[in-house]
Amino acid sequence: MATSIFCGFLLLLFLSCATNPTPVNSSDQGNSYLISSRLVSRATVEKQSHFRFYWHDVISGPNPTAIRVAEAPGTNTSTTGFGALIMIDDALTTGPDMKSKLVGRAQGFYASAGLDKVGLLMAMNFVFTDGKYNGSTIAILGHNEVFSAVREMPIVGGSGLFRFARGYVQARTHSLEKTGDAVVEYNIFVNHY
Repeated sequence: MATSIFCGFLLLLFLSCATNPTPVNSSDQGNSYLISSRLVSRATVEKQSHFRFYWHDVISGPNPTAIRVAEAPGTNTSTTGFGALIMIDDALTTGPDMKSKLVGRAQGFYASAGLDKVGLLMAMNFVFTDGKYNGSTIAILGHNEVFSAVREMPIVGGSGLFRFARGYVQARTHSLEKTGDAVVEYNIFVNHY
């Protein structure tokens, strides 16, 4: 009798381990959606890279790279353009001149989110098209107070060589034309593996 109870206990223990091979802490027991949990080796070295390039936002002329796709009823009478949504596919170059070497594109959108000050919600991917970073991306999401000398926004992720990326970018306006076209210097400080 004791042997069959012991064998039954071992069978239940075996089955519970087979269906849930990952150790689960007492704090994890309430999370039925947790598939697995494991320690990540720190054998891989995390590094920080610093990139500098120039973002060319062209809203004028026959081939704009930034286009207003939506607006609120009061956007055109707002002093800040509140409610405007602009989609972008802006060139990223090594220098402030548009003829500088193209290294990627800034693709995403910015929206005018400030009622009293011009403040943009920026959501964009820096999509690299050059060298060893070709095909990799860095994702930025944050607040951009356009008329401040330096604006800082967080890096919220990335892909390719920037998978698990984190860090920040600093933006400084290099030039702003009467047409609204702008060149902005971006310094990117990104931690990645």
